[in-house]
Amino acid sequence: MTTPNFNNQLSLPVVAAPMFLISGPQLVIACCKNGIIGTFPSLNQRTTEGFEAWVIEIKEALTAFEHETGQKPAPFGVNLIVHPTNPRVQADLEICIKHEVPLIITSLGAVSQLVEAVHSYGGLVYHDIIKRRHAEKADEAGVDGLILVASGAGGHAGTLNPIALVNEIRSFFDKTLLLSGCISTGKDIATALQMGADLAYMGTRFITASESLADPAYKEMIIQSKAEDIVYTAAISGVHASFLRPSLEAMGITEAQWHQSKKIDFGKELDAAKAEAQAWKTIWSAGQGVTSIHETLPTERLVAQLKSEFKSAIASHQERVKGFL
Repeated sequence: MTTPNFNNQLSLPVVAAPMFLISGPQLVIACCKNGIIGTFPSLNQRTTEGFEAWVIEIKEALTAFEHETGQKPAPFGVNLIVHPTNPRVQADLEICIKHEVPLIITSLGAVSQLVEAVHSYGGLVYHDIIKRRHAEKADEAGVDGLILVASGAGGHAGTLNPIALVNEIRSFFDKTLLLSGCISTGKDIATALQMGADLAYMGTRFITASESLADPAYKEMIIQSKAEDIVYTAAISGVHASFLRPSLEAMGITEAQWHQSKKIDFGKELDAAKAEAQAWKTIWSAGQGVTSIHETLPTERLVAQLKSEFKSAIASHQERVKGFL
């Protein structure tokens, strides 16, 4: 089955994931200018009006880039939290429709009406999942792609091995697959494609990009951390997610505490965005891919490095397997 995708508009098969409190216009613009899809969560702006201002800023910057260089930038995307605790989802969706945002990434709910609304102007919808049941529901809703959040990913990661997850979802889903989890190098991108994904979904690697909104101390903590420093716990907001051990310890959260789980309770005075911000502002998330991150780079240099590593990995793979073909 042939489905729409952005692959022919990219210089590298990568989506820079929308990261809460991290992804802003400058990071998105830099990604798109360098041939990869840049995205951000609508809730990174406190109001729908502020969100629209960011969308306009990104569109204008990319249009100016195309006029000045003659090069077409990669498309950009917006992450919408489709959940009852997000009172802004409809208003933010209307902004996306108004400005014809090319890609919508949905989380915590796949809704056919939303998919149809985005399709009405030619946009695509990708939905993130951690298990087959979620993927089947999203497929029924008509999404154009699935983001497979495998074990070791940052944020709200899953627990399934990426090989098993890709194979299981690919057995019934023949549209675009994106793989997330520990992808930090160009070699990792090549591996994701070899496993059956169409695009690599990279979050943690872009936290340390110069244009990200992350605190400098956050970036340095990622550079200094290894895979074993990532703690997978539900003790912070009630939903399992991956966090940097040093940031937990800095807030006085002990190992005994992070082995606990608690029910999600946003409270009467807090909506979803405020509750998440309260939990994640000083307790920092990252994936196990931190083990391959050693420096802060401007996005232009980072993408160039990833491209070089990707090409080298492909060439090395071809050399390694030719005796078996």
